[in-house]
Amino acid sequence: MLAIHDLVVDIQSSRILRGISLTVDAGELVCLIGRNGAGKSTSFRTIMGFLRPVSGNIEYLGKQIGGMRTDRIAQLGVGYAPEESEVYGDLSVAENIELPTWTRRSSRPAQERIALAYQIFPKLKQYASRGGMQLSGGERKMVSIARALALDPELLLLDEPFEGLSPAIIPTISEGVASIRKLGHGILMAESNIHHIPDYADRLYVLERGEIIFAGTPGAAKADPAVMRVISGAA
Repeated sequence: MLAIHDLVVDIQSSRILRGISLTVDAGELVCLIGRNGAGKSTSFRTIMGFLRPVSGNIEYLGKQIGGMRTDRIAQLGVGYAPEESEVYGDLSVAENIELPTWTRRSSRPAQERIALAYQIFPKLKQYASRGGMQLSGGERKMVSIARALALDPELLLLDEPFEGLSPAIIPTISEGVASIRKLGHGILMAESNIHHIPDYADRLYVLERGEIIFAGTPGAAKADPAVMRVISGAA
């Protein structure tokens, strides 16, 4: 579904990604984990076309998308929930979730896509008429993910979905992600805390200073003292 090979990205004069490679298949939850500044958000922004790679390939469903316009990438079926949970404050919850159905054609009817988003996060149905500015951090995170899902994507990029959330809301987000995965969507999730990686994650990549230093199962990462030292900042 998604295959990244030897991706190199510079921001201004700094090299942020140094030849990373990773894959995500349909129905997989793959996690990209690293400390702040390791290059996780840069990876996502490059996949989505906000940044242009210096070199390397980004292939989605057999099509090269590296350097393609962001709107075109979304039209191909890549949904994106950024770390900042950029909910439109002057729109209601319902209007935020409906936005992608206005911008991407899909064989799935708009109302079906919207209903699925509410099915994943039922609490949002209660808040459908509430303005974006009235939402808590956890509620904004749910809206951000639900909005990305309403695009009807084959691939979903979740940038630190648990960051800054209270412990009480984390299980709700995790259950929602698990439900999305069961529907067959590929999911690439960025995280800075390995303890936030769901037990059902298929694989993870550890990113340090723009390089992949580990690829394997979450269990293998947790059992590797060197990897854990890097992730914890003790390296």
